[in-house]
Amino acid sequence: MAQSRAITAAATPRWRGPLAMAWRWLTAIVGGYAFAVATAMLAARLLPVSDALTRVEATGWPMILSFLVYASMGLWALHDIRLGRVSAVIWGGAIVMAGLLWSLGVRA
Repeated sequence: MAQSRAITAAATPRWRGPLAMAWRWLTAIVGGYAFAVATAMLAARLLPVSDALTRVEATGWPMILSFLVYASMGLWALHDIRLGRVSAVIWGGAIVMAGLLWSLGVRA
């Protein structure tokens, strides 16, 4: 009995406890923010605009919706059991959207 506990304890990595929880919180807070900001910026950039007033509206609505995106990503990051998938979706999505923004450039 004692030997099986020792084998189980040795097979489980120590980093899965506190470091995994710290990474989960970092992903929820910082990664969720990066994802929400990238989503809002990309949506504002892709919405069609014709004049300066429409540009303000095209920026305002995605920013309002980014609060919902941020809350959703944060809650999902803390709820889902698969930390790898959470990290890949949140950090990967933020990086991909930031890359798309960079490739689109500044709106003239």
